[in-house]
Amino acid sequence: MEMVPFGGWLLYVHGGLSTQAAGVTRVLVRNKRGGGYLVSPGGSPLGRIVRYLILAGILLMMIPIILLSLYRLPFVHPVSTLMVKDLVTFSGYDRRWVSLDEISPVLVHSVMMSEDARFCFHSGVDWDAMNLVVSDAMDGEQTRGASTITMQTAKNLFLWNSRSFIRKGLEMPLAMMTDLILTKRRVMEIYLNIAEWGPGIYGIEAAAQHHFKVSAARLTPRQAAFLAVTLPNPIARNPARPGQGLQTLARLNERRARGAGAYIGCVK
Repeated sequence: MEMVPFGGWLLYVHGGLSTQAAGVTRVLVRNKRGGGYLVSPGGSPLGRIVRYLILAGILLMMIPIILLSLYRLPFVHPVSTLMVKDLVTFSGYDRRWVSLDEISPVLVHSVMMSEDARFCFHSGVDWDAMNLVVSDAMDGEQTRGASTITMQTAKNLFLWNSRSFIRKGLEMPLAMMTDLILTKRRVMEIYLNIAEWGPGIYGIEAAAQHHFKVSAARLTPRQAAFLAVTLPNPIARNPARPGQGLQTLARLNERRARGAGAYIGCVK
């Protein structure tokens, strides 16, 4: 038995054979007058709460790992948290899964040039772009978006849609985990099948059919550009009825997509 002074009390670590055999260590709390009682730290309410919190944290960390491992299988078609919300609220949605090979390559190139030109070269997070955003914010300048396609995929699969520092803090490790478990082609395939392209419109096949009455495989370069530049704000932007600003962005994106050869090797 070991005596440990603690304020006006003496704590005795009680390690008798009977308690050790049962896998239990008890603490004898005794005051200077000799009175005291045995306490089992693991059995206290606080100890149980700590254990439950640790267990909950481990389970929360394991869920994305298990799901992402499942999503490696080509016949598994993931859904986004927004799609789940639409189901729960009985809003319904339109999503028609297509493989990456069934999507016009020009659409893939247009999305990469619009959303994440360095998609093939980072590990889920574009740290160079992230550092620029932090630097601009510290200088009081207007910041640009630094969210990669992998980060958007992780957000759509596991997180909520509203902006917050907490969500962004969770998004980055989830993106790195996603990049580690899934191939670049699979990340792009999932992203293009869960991205929102209008109220209740998810995935490129549903978007192509809804906005242009064609399949994703038959999109023209101009249609692909309109769909790509719609992604940052799919509720406010309509690729089928673009305003002057959206048309300007689409023309720029179309030119960039034509010269995207050096950037798209990982999705060929």
